[in-house]
Formats: sequence, C-alpha cells, structure tokens
Amino acid sequence: MSGSAFGMGGFNLDISELTSRAVRSIRSGLAVTGVLSILLGVVVLFWPGVTLDVVAFLFGLYFLVSGAIRVIMGIFTPLSGGLRILNILTGVLIFIVGIVAMRNPLASLAVLGMVIGIAWIVEGVMALTESESGGSRWYAITYGVISIIAGAVVLFLPVGSLAALVVFGGIFLVILGIVEVVRAIAFGRGMPLAS
Repeated sequence: MSGSAFGMGGFNLDISELTSRAVRSIRSGLAVTGVLSILLGVVVLFWPGVTLDVVAFLFGLYFLVSGAIRVIMGIFTPLSGGLRILNILTGVLIFIVGIVAMRNPLASLAVLGMVIGIAWIVEGVMALTESESGGSRWYAITYGVISIIAGAVVLFLPVGSLAALVVFGGIFLVILGIVEVVRAIAFGRGMPLAS
C-alpha cells in the first residue's frame, strides 16, 4: 500500500514516490544510526569496569544522534505529511530521552533502564509504522520487532545491577545496529524512484 492510499497523512513509506536524493538521505540516516549503535554496543560490552555515568552517557549519545536524524529526516525528506510529523515527534521524544540519560547519570538504575526501554519501544513502533514497500521492508520489520523486544526486556525485567543493564543493552545495540546497516544497504534497491 502506498502512502498516497491514506491521503497526505499516510504512514506507509512508498519508495517509488521518493527521489534518489531522498533515498540516499534515508540510507545515510539508517547507516549512521546503525554504525553508531554497533560501536556503542561493542564499547559497552567490552569496557571492563564501566560505570553508570559512562553507560548513561553512551546510551544518551546514541539516542541524541538517533533522535536528531529522525527530526532531520522528517523536515528535509519528502515524505507524506503523516510520516513527516511522526518522524519529527519521535525524533524529539528520543532526543529528549538522550538528554535525560546524559544529564541524570546518577539517577537510579531502574530509571535509566525505564528511559532506555521506553525509547527502544517507541523506536520499534516507529520502524514498524514506516516500513517501506521495497526490498528492505523485512529489515524494517525485523528492526522494529527486535527494538520492541529490547525495550520490553530492559523495561520489564528487573535489572538489579549495572552489569545486567550493560549486557542486555550492549547486545541489543549491536544486534539493532547490524539490522539497521543491512536495512540501509537494502533500502530502495531495485525500486523505481520518482524523478
């Protein structure tokens, strides 16, 4: 179904309605967040003696960049009206989560886990909502489902220690990053684009 099937406020992403410049912009955004996710996941997993301050900073940095990219895509990419608004609102929310995580690193571990969990759930729902009609649709769905699962694990399982949050968070960051990079490579491949 194309975005135009819902009128100007549609939420489905129809790649055939995008220009090659828009596809390149979306690919770049996906690739940047994917690579950042992988790098931060590896750092979090393999940095012995990591502290809550460092974990909060790294997750905050990830959400700041991810939120900013969503806002930029919502403003500058020619998407349907509904996807533009959804990208901007989700980006602002994720950006705020990043600020909260970075500014309040000494907040309790439960609060940090809750903030990270909610952000991943929102990001997963957003990925499912905007899954495109092209070859990378399954990567978007996979990313959305894994992101929601990651958010639920971090949000609803009792994370009693920093070590548990680091392990869960690091693993999910790496997995989500890999899926996002593959999605960036596959996005728009072989699809007719608007001129």
